[in-house]
Amino acid sequence: MTNINWLESWYAQQHNGDWEHTYGIKIKTLDNPGWHLEIDLQDTDFVNCETDFVLNETSENNWFGTEIKNNKFTGVGDASKLDFLIGKFREFIEN
Repeated sequence: MTNINWLESWYAQQHNGDWEHTYGIKIKTLDNPGWHLEIDLQDTDFVNCETDFVLNETSENNWFGTEIKNNKFTGVGDASKLDFLIGKFREFIEN
């Protein structure tokens, strides 16, 4: 299963009549250029999980960072990292 298919499935599993009206998933672009992925964890099995922001940067064009704060998974990365960031979220959920 691809990361995007997995994310679609995870999102569908969160639907309970309430969650999808208040929470969700945001994917935005950054101007450096890159991606910003934000996924609400409120009212999921992963509420109150926290991790510090960790930036992994090997060059100006090869970087990513993730954190979990305020009941949100946040991932940022260069323009080639959207699938990778979804995969990092998937790793967090599956582990």
